Amino acid sequence: MQHRGELLESAVRQSGIPLARITKKLNRSRRWLYNQFAKPDVSVDVLMEVGKLIHHDFLPELHDLSLGKAARNISMDNTVTDYGEQNAQYWKDKYMHLLEEYNTLLKKHQ
Repeated sequence: MQHRGELLESAVRQSGIPLARITKKLNRSRRWLYNQFAKPDVSVDVLMEVGKLIHHDFLPELHDLSLGKAARNISMDNTVTDYGEQNAQYWKDKYMHLLEEYNTLLKKHQ
C-alpha cells in the first residue's frame, strides 16, 4: 500500500511540471520536497497546496487510503463489515457535500 509521500511523488512526477518550478512557487527547497516524498504521513495541507499547483485532486486518493486502512482493521464479522460500508458511504456523502460547497465558493470568487 502506498503512503501519502508516495502518492505525492507519483502525482508530481506525472504532472510533468519540473520540481524546481514547484518548489519555487511553494517557497521551499528541493530537499524539502524530497523529504515530503519520503514521509508516510505528509500533511493534508501540503498535499492540497502541491495539488493546487499541479492541478491534481488528492482527496479521492486519501479517501481510498483511509478505506484501505479501515478494511484491514475490520474482522470477518458481518456486523462490523456492514458498519464499515456505512462509514464509507458517510464519508463519500460528506466529500460530495464539501465538493459542492467548494465549487459554489469558487464561482462566487470568479
